[in-house]
This record gives sequence, structure tokens and C-alpha cells, in this order.
Amino acid sequence: MASKADAFDVGDYVVYPKHGVGRVIELQSEEIAGMQLDLYVLRFEKERMTLRVPVNKVESIGMRKLSSDKTLKEAMETLKGKPKVKRTMWSRRAQEYEAKINSGEIVLIAEVTRDLFRPDDQPEQSYSERQIFEAASSRLARELAAMEKTDEATALEKILDVLREHAPQYYENTEDA
Repeated sequence: MASKADAFDVGDYVVYPKHGVGRVIELQSEEIAGMQLDLYVLRFEKERMTLRVPVNKVESIGMRKLSSDKTLKEAMETLKGKPKVKRTMWSRRAQEYEAKINSGEIVLIAEVTRDLFRPDDQPEQSYSERQIFEAASSRLARELAAMEKTDEATALEKILDVLREHAPQYYENTEDA
């Protein structure tokens, strides 16, 4: 198997940019099209999906270990910031949000979560806004849960608590305008 410093072991949690947090369940060696390939077998519980990733493609795909504590702290601080809502068309913003989510970068995912969060006393979100918010917050919660060795629901509640605590100060002024 690969002897690189960033090699993953069976049981490790990893972040696959397009699918979020998965777990290495097996290391395989298979012959495909006459070539011997070493593969990581990843299991994504939430999607009930198994994925085989060639070891030599890990870097180009962007698969990584869970974020460092410092990066997680930065993501949690991002949630406390002021939401940045651009005045561009929704379709353009939605593409940008999807790109940030699929980047696998926890801080960018936190930005999307913060920007699309709506306190209970604010106007209802559109269906597509809600879908993207749920995708981002779920992805963030799964990485937080894996890092803190808890479940996704507990991690999501922690994220929502931070948003509920800090969001009202940014929405209070909108009523005065």
C-alpha cells in the first residue's frame, strides 16, 4: 500500500469533497484493465454508499483527513460572522454555494451555512435555498460529529445554536429600514 505520510488506514474518517465524511472500511488491490490498482474502499453511511478510490488519485480528487482543530475553530468562528448575501441572481448564487459545498473545505461550507441560515422570525426560505442550506449544514455537522466523536444530530444542534445566538444581531436592523 502507499507509504505516503497522508495515507489513510482502515477505520479512518476522511472527507471526500463531493460526498462529505466517509470512513475507510477496507484497502483493496484489484486488477482492472490489466493494471494492478490499490484502492481505498470508503463507506458513506448517510447516503448508504460505498466508493472505491484509487490510491494514486487521492490527491487529485482532494480527499483529505478530517480538519484540524484550528480549522474547525475557524469554521465555527465563520458561523458567528455577518451573513454575506450578494445581490446577484439566485441561480448564480446557488452555483457558487454548490461549488463551495463540493470543495470539501470546512470553512467554505460554514460560510454557506451562515449565509443561508434564517432565524425563525425571518421570512421563509425558498425550497432551493432550504435544500442548499440543509446540504451545507449536514456536511458541516458530519465532519464536526466525526471530529468530536458524537452523532450528526448533536453536531447539527451545536451549529444551529451558534447560528441562533449570533444571527439575531444581523437581522434586527432590517426591521428599522
